[in-house]
Amino acid sequence: MVSEHAAQVLVASNRGPVSYSLSEDGSLASKRGGGGLVSGLSAVDDKLWVCAALGDGDREAVRRGVGEPGVRMLDIDADVHADAYNGIANSVLWFVHHLLYQTPVEPVFDAEFRRQWASYETYNRAFAEALAEEAGPGAAVLVQDYHLALVPGLLRELRPDLRIGHFSHTPWAPVDYFRLLPDDIGEQLLRGILGADRAAFLTRRWADAFISCCTEILGGTGRTRIGVHGLGADAEFLRRRAHEADVDDRMAALREQVGGDGDRRTIVRVDRTELSKNIVRGLHAYRALLDTRPEWRERVVHVAFAYPSRQDLAVYREYTAAVQTLADEINATYGTPGWTPVVLHVKDDFARSLAAYRLADVALVNPIRDGMNLVAKEVPVVSDRGCVLVLSREAGAHEELGADAIVVNPYDVTATAAALHEALSMESGERAERCERLAAAATALPPQQWFLDQLEALRRD
Repeated sequence: MVSEHAAQVLVASNRGPVSYSLSEDGSLASKRGGGGLVSGLSAVDDKLWVCAALGDGDREAVRRGVGEPGVRMLDIDADVHADAYNGIANSVLWFVHHLLYQTPVEPVFDAEFRRQWASYETYNRAFAEALAEEAGPGAAVLVQDYHLALVPGLLRELRPDLRIGHFSHTPWAPVDYFRLLPDDIGEQLLRGILGADRAAFLTRRWADAFISCCTEILGGTGRTRIGVHGLGADAEFLRRRAHEADVDDRMAALREQVGGDGDRRTIVRVDRTELSKNIVRGLHAYRALLDTRPEWRERVVHVAFAYPSRQDLAVYREYTAAVQTLADEINATYGTPGWTPVVLHVKDDFARSLAAYRLADVALVNPIRDGMNLVAKEVPVVSDRGCVLVLSREAGAHEELGADAIVVNPYDVTATAAALHEALSMESGERAERCERLAAAATALPPQQWFLDQLEALRRD
């Protein structure tokens, strides 16, 4: 352990590093997660992760006093959590920051919204009180994302001695769009984050948007410092994991599905079925490629992994169904007995994702708007032969990778189809050189260093 990280560090996030499932016989099983925060905290001796109990298994673990050292799970009322998480965070704030409201119809800021907002306040207050209770004198607290935007301000009132940081993993809405929110709610969100000593973002673009909102609505950011930390891919882990036996097995299965005796090209995408990921327009662009460039028929396969996300919300279920329907239509229209144009998988399988990364000739990452998008960074790191990245200019990763990607407007299906043709036609030497530069840029700030840089900046500023 590094001595300068000896002081206590607390992380607060909706989801924690471990989750519990409850079996029929009443026993509890735990499952650990990964990521930059888990990796970063490993460099800290005195640490605590405060998170919410997300399901019945988590809540039962809290009631039984079951848990892991260094983790405090909050058993917040299930209805309050549902209102705060699904009603406000994922149905309002997430849509605002991703510019996805259908404004002629939505949003509806009525009495039901105000009721749910009260739950969001209650949810954030529970975190602030737990952090205030657990934190030692002068501890560093790193609060994560839009679910907990009010925590820094609430915690500052309870514990002015703490060093508080807030990190936004999503984009931040431009001021004109942010002002869709009721005026008092918008101000409350901004003041909540400004309770932190330091507010950080994945790109300069999102940081500047936050500053603009604060300047126009509040007159400035006050004493809060603004930082930028672009999360990178963990090259060592990815390259090691991508060559384990289960990944080799998945590669063999994918090669069989792609067919063509190994001479077919692959266009790969790996996404959750979030509305911002733009999977449907990506499929339309692939169909346009097959329609306008018939020379690619039977020579290319679109390997599309669309893992279900937030299926408790109807709009996400509908979107997942639309992805499946369009993939089926493309296969019915263009498929032949020896060629399936779209190989679609909807069951999450990390080993299979890594296998697809290794097989990719082209990686399609075309989100409408994305805080960063780690897939855009991971594919070049893992690719066996070097891949071409077709990248939306609205992904946060564009700031670091745009120079060596083929950049597209995510709304322009025709231009995206042309970009896919350009990518598939690129000479192998140029493709390999671009991929090497992409991998270097993608791994410039690996997850552990990303976390520690935030911690050091919080303590220094």
